[in-house]
Amino acid sequence: MAAGSAIQIPSRLPLLLTHEGVLLPGSTMRTSVDSPRNMQLVRSRLLKGTSLRSTIIGVIPNTSDPTSDCDDLPSLHRIGTAALAVQVVGSNWPKPHYTLLVTGLCRFQILQLLKEKPYPVAEVEQLDRLEQFTNQHKSEEELGELSEQFYKYAVQLVEMLDMSVPAVAKLRRLLDNLPREALPDILTSIIRTSNQEKLQILDAVRLEERFKMTIPLLVRQIEGLKLLQKTRKPKQDDDKRVVAIRPNRRISHIPSTTEDEEEEEDHDDVVMLEKKIRTSSMSEQALKVCLKEIKRLKKMPQSMPEYALTRNYLELMVELPWNKSTKDRLEIRAARILLDNDHYAMEKLKKRVLEYLAVRQLKNNLKGPILCFVGPPGVGKTSVGRSIAKTLGREFHRIALGGVCDQSDIRGHRRTYVGSMPGRIINGLKTVGVNNPVFLLDEVDKLGKSLQGDPAAALLEVLDPEQNHSFTDHYLNVAFDLSQVLFIATANTTATIPPALLDRMEIIQVPGYTQEEKIEIAHRHLIPKQLEQHGLTPQQIQIPQVTTLDIITRYTREAGVRSLDRKLGAICRAVAVKVAEGQHKETKPDRAEVGEGEDCKEHVTEDAKPESISDTADLALPPEMPILIDFHALKDILGPPMYEMEVSERLSQPGVAIGLAWTPLGGEIMFVEASRMDGEGQLTLTGQLGDVMKESAHLAISWLRSNAKRYQLTNASGSFDLLDNTDIHLHFPAGAVTKDGPSAGVTIVTCLASLFSGRLVCSDVAMTGEITLRGLVLPVGGIKDKVLAAHRAGLKRIIIPRRNEKDLEEIAVNVRQDLTFVMASCLDEVLNAAFDGGFAVKPRVERLNSKL
Repeated sequence: MAAGSAIQIPSRLPLLLTHEGVLLPGSTMRTSVDSPRNMQLVRSRLLKGTSLRSTIIGVIPNTSDPTSDCDDLPSLHRIGTAALAVQVVGSNWPKPHYTLLVTGLCRFQILQLLKEKPYPVAEVEQLDRLEQFTNQHKSEEELGELSEQFYKYAVQLVEMLDMSVPAVAKLRRLLDNLPREALPDILTSIIRTSNQEKLQILDAVRLEERFKMTIPLLVRQIEGLKLLQKTRKPKQDDDKRVVAIRPNRRISHIPSTTEDEEEEEDHDDVVMLEKKIRTSSMSEQALKVCLKEIKRLKKMPQSMPEYALTRNYLELMVELPWNKSTKDRLEIRAARILLDNDHYAMEKLKKRVLEYLAVRQLKNNLKGPILCFVGPPGVGKTSVGRSIAKTLGREFHRIALGGVCDQSDIRGHRRTYVGSMPGRIINGLKTVGVNNPVFLLDEVDKLGKSLQGDPAAALLEVLDPEQNHSFTDHYLNVAFDLSQVLFIATANTTATIPPALLDRMEIIQVPGYTQEEKIEIAHRHLIPKQLEQHGLTPQQIQIPQVTTLDIITRYTREAGVRSLDRKLGAICRAVAVKVAEGQHKETKPDRAEVGEGEDCKEHVTEDAKPESISDTADLALPPEMPILIDFHALKDILGPPMYEMEVSERLSQPGVAIGLAWTPLGGEIMFVEASRMDGEGQLTLTGQLGDVMKESAHLAISWLRSNAKRYQLTNASGSFDLLDNTDIHLHFPAGAVTKDGPSAGVTIVTCLASLFSGRLVCSDVAMTGEITLRGLVLPVGGIKDKVLAAHRAGLKRIIIPRRNEKDLEEIAVNVRQDLTFVMASCLDEVLNAAFDGGFAVKPRVERLNSKL
């Protein structure tokens, strides 16, 4: 509201306490109401009021309403905003709440709190007449300079936007029509500002202070828009596009001249093709081959099958981007902003891209790097490749290699074959039209091999920086320069990639996400994407972070976010049904009246006057918007939780220990169970174990047998020979999953030590490490994925080999703070850490040998 206006607010105002946002005069805000006092204010004042005066309330920012009527009110913010309640919408699921749409009128100052219950009411003093509070010593010239400077920045900001958008054009007209005193509040609520900055603007009662505080906010927004405009890809000018125009056929009714005209047209096409070949920028070798082929084409009858093959070959040679390239965007700051906006976490990948940009600034003819992103599914390997192309300003092309088992898919077919065509590399270059795109070789670890050759071997030439400057496709049969192409390969594991191919790529590990990272990704990217795909808005559905954490821990257990994305999609579909049903009911006003005992919802027409709200007592049950998703709603939509924390229950008896395993899908926890029975000293292993894991089990039992006296381990008959008349059965649950690797050695030793000692392993301990016959603990791989798996399962202590201590630096700080790491170099240290109170060792008695 402008200064000096004739609006007078009541001297006593009911107060709405909010902590979500800050309402400024002249702006509109939507706020959720679910606390007792605020709910009572809506029911008693807004829904039962009969005049316009009853819809004016005081909005107090930065103050939380207590969750109980019995609690005292907190200290109220001194300055508030008198607001007009424009709309009241509410819901009864999962709990009663309202959503208010309020418009700010003017500032007020609280003089005295008159009552606290059922809702707070205060005596206020209106502050909208700002000239009464302006410092009279300030000259009007200085205030005029501030106002003019503010107006100049405001106009500059609006003109940087798209004026074809109606809202932007309307804002431009408002700048000229509204009083200058009202502009700081309105623009502060429009531009991107924090709640703390809005609170400072609200507290600035003096007009010159408000101008001085708002001008830097406008300058910051203008600089951000300038930076964004620089990073945008320039559109191609339609006038510069070259369109090949073929001569129109002449329409003739004389049959004898039709064939002659077609021959003339084909001859013209060959001449045009020859002209394109001579004017193209292909290499000297390729030009020589093409001119030779065009001479053969001129002498060749059109009826020959080779005529079409030769012509297709020449057209492909002309269309290839021999010297055409895009200009890289080398602004590191803008690249960092784009990468951070598109992807959360992934610091290694972002750092590598920025390093490439920095080197490109110093050296123009840098060869394209060959990167390989290795990580579990769903962590964003493919999408980050697309973001890298967007950051560099290059074209992007994806080549799916999963299941490819023919080397001709890479190198192409020779032209002697019927139906021959170039390989995927040359086809991709033809598609993008430039010689320096970003090529994503997806699923390079799933290449096959057949009688048609090995495509992994064919990729050796493509992915070798010393050879790909002269890549020869079988179809082209001339060299093509691939050195400017940025190749990015993706894989779930390096175990199935041939060593020669792996040696040519720069491996960058992309581990799974922590719970905190998944929550940020969900609220920054996944939820907005799902809302857009299902036609929903944030005013119709609210998914708090606590609900997201429940979905992550109880409904998904993965390294990536694909299952999380599917669960969020299921929630949006369920809410879409509710929204569609509500809209269907609203379109039938004839059924507004229903019998007693049923839920009734009154439909108020748009032309109803505000004074006629006397019969609106039933508005206490408004439409169900926005829908808040909590744990009860999750159970209704997604069903009962799929995963429960069963670690402590399964460790309730001796002979059970928890190990950590690495899989191509990320880290997993693994239970190892052991039992003993009377028998002939046999060791039984079940659970689809590989040879390496079977050898680890034999190593474990051998080490325990040799150290049985030292640790006082006995079988059922009390003998230190653990296999004397005793059979041992080791089982690794999830028997349908094949398991192998040396990292389960320490877990097997701990499980057997628990079995023979009768002691329980600590329920919050997991371990990994390879063992030797001498009792040493050797390092293993996949430490980061294993630690994240233990963190997801709620474990608190992790035993790892001492030589793996360096791998902990890759783990996020918040994850390391939640866990306790025990570094072990021998099995004695492992057993002491795995059992409460340590694992007692019988001291060795030194024997004195007589020297007589």
